[in-house]
Order: sequence, then C-alpha cells, then structure tokens
Amino acid sequence: MFAILLAGLPFVAAATGDPVLTAFDAFYRAGALVFGGGHVVLPLLQSELVDPVWVSGDNFLAGYGAAQAVPGPLFTFAAYLGTVLEGGISGWQGAFICLFAIFAPSFLLMIGILPFWSRLRQIPALGPALNGINAAVVGLLLAAFIGLIAPVAIATPVTTGIALLAFAALQFWKLPPWLIVIAAAITGFGLEQAGLLTA
Repeated sequence: MFAILLAGLPFVAAATGDPVLTAFDAFYRAGALVFGGGHVVLPLLQSELVDPVWVSGDNFLAGYGAAQAVPGPLFTFAAYLGTVLEGGISGWQGAFICLFAIFAPSFLLMIGILPFWSRLRQIPALGPALNGINAAVVGLLLAAFIGLIAPVAIATPVTTGIALLAFAALQFWKLPPWLIVIAAAITGFGLEQAGLLTA
C-alpha cells in the first residue's frame, strides 16, 4: 500500500486535477521520502507548496517558527500548512487532510515492516548503511537551512543579531524554545514598527 500510494498518487492527482488529491499527494510524498528527522521535510514541502504558490514564503516560515516553539514532531507543521493552503482546500479540512497524509507513510511502513523487524536487525550491513544515511541527513539539514531559512531569516545585520541572540539564549542560557520564539516575534514586531528591521 505504501509503494502503490507513493507511485500512483502523482498520476491520479495530475489526471484529475483535484486539489484535495494534489495536496494529499504532496504531503504523502514528503512524509514518505523523509529520513532522519522532521527538518529534512522542509525542502520537500517548500518545493511542493511555496514554489507553486500554494503557500506564501512568509506563511511557510512563520509556521515553521511556530512549530519550533511547541513540543512534538515537526510533522505537525503539516496541520498549519493545511489551514493556509490556497487553491482548493484550507481551514480545518486542509489541516486534517495534510496531517493525515504526512503521517500515513510512517504508519504503513510500521505495519509492513514490524513482522520482519527482528530479522532485519540481524543484517550486518544495516548498521553501516544507516550511519551513511544519517551523515547524508546532516547535509540535507544544512541545505535546508542555507537554501530556505537563512536568506530570509538572517538577511540583514539586524535579523542576524536577533538570530545570534536567540541561538545564545537557547544554547548557553538554556531558555525554553517557546519563550525564545515569543521574544523574537515581539522584538521583530517592535523593530518593524520602528522602521529598523530592514536597516
């Protein structure tokens, strides 16, 4: 079922042009192709949603920032994206469809692999292969940061200073992430009102 949906959904969505199927396909593929952590899904979602202008770049980054402030997996970011989708579905229906679609591949894989898990764990080459995949994930995370977040989030000296202060608050002062996000949002709003954010 996992493979059938992964291979078949793009064709069905393209043939019908149905916005629900198109959104389901985009989030299903993002959930199916991610490995090593939720942040790897960012470039996949960005190419599926922001490039075709289903979600504005500002809304995408705002939702990502909010997702960093709450506990739980980054995949819950899909619920936010579903609410702000343009072009067919949005609101709570979009949130439910996109959230279900991004988690569905994981559940299907668990159901399919669980009976064979004890045998898979005994394959000697599996450990080194996973180490190689994990190393590639670090590169994907760096690419997501450089290509998606850095050009917008640290585009000026002022925003770079805010980012460095937020990093120091998280890394050295051990402040909770939700507090840092709220403080950065208030700071950004205040600086924009003062006309200093683009300076």
